Amino acid sequence: MENQCIKWGIIGTGRIAHTFATALQVVTNSELAAVGSRDMEKATQFASEFQIPKAYGSYEDLMKDPEVDVVYIATPHNLHETNTLLALNHHKHVLCEKPMGVNLQESTRMIEKAKTENLFLMEALWSRFLPNIIKTKEIVTSGEIGEVKLMTVFFSLRSKNGPEHRHFNIDLCGGSILDIGIYNIFLSLFLLGKPQQFTAIAGLSEQGGDNSSSYTFRYNNDTLSVMYSSFMGESPIVAEIHGTKGKVTLEHLWFCPGKVKVNYLDGRENIFEFNVKSNGYEYEAEEVATCILAGKTQSDLWSWSDSKQLMSMMDAIRKECGITYPAHDK
Repeated sequence: MENQCIKWGIIGTGRIAHTFATALQVVTNSELAAVGSRDMEKATQFASEFQIPKAYGSYEDLMKDPEVDVVYIATPHNLHETNTLLALNHHKHVLCEKPMGVNLQESTRMIEKAKTENLFLMEALWSRFLPNIIKTKEIVTSGEIGEVKLMTVFFSLRSKNGPEHRHFNIDLCGGSILDIGIYNIFLSLFLLGKPQQFTAIAGLSEQGGDNSSSYTFRYNNDTLSVMYSSFMGESPIVAEIHGTKGKVTLEHLWFCPGKVKVNYLDGRENIFEFNVKSNGYEYEAEEVATCILAGKTQSDLWSWSDSKQLMSMMDAIRKECGITYPAHDK
């Protein structure tokens, strides 16, 4: 880490890798040094697009590069554990795209390996680091809208992909819960904590993945968080937190950078807006760089225990809905 600069490698060259590479360009103390793909042509094209010095035709070749400090895992869900362990075994710090593994067993193995190797590992739950989400947490925790009684969080989009795509392919751990529902579940846990009780139901595909799912968390006798995720239809992707003194609204694409609107029962309205340097992914990258330079193995803002709680909740929801990933849930 010459001159206190973190050198990044990225494995995977899909949409999320492009998004992260774009954001990394505005992150101080960070440099995108290498990209790896199982297809050398794709790696070369990606490197050319982002002016990355090195391109590798395999993930392992990138891991062997002594100049790479930390690896961003931008591969599909079913490969997260394998790819993360590969990086950790080559003594690389890791930012693994969400979800961290596909179940608690995988997440735990990844964390234990990072702990053994004394390396940094974080799940790339990017929304946790966005200013609008942090502000929402402050508003709820301060009691500004009173006691929260109802929270509604929706994430639904019509996927035009076929059954072989990762949205639906059960062998790729397809389904809405792990892919987009994770954001809903995160927000409920982040704002309200672990529920006392939950219910869940899903509409399953022929493969057994959840095309649509609905899940409700109960926090006390009259506080509910109602959520759904679906690949079957377009609808506003919004979140609302209703309290005894008012409500907070996170408008369409709530999990992305945006404004926070507070409406009070007395008729007042307050709107908070935030400046973002790039696309919002820079915030999680900055957290990773800060933690590594400080010698930390995990983030105080999104810790290993946070990831394990999130995964435990998703495991429980999948079990309630009868969703199993044959190659992973053993």
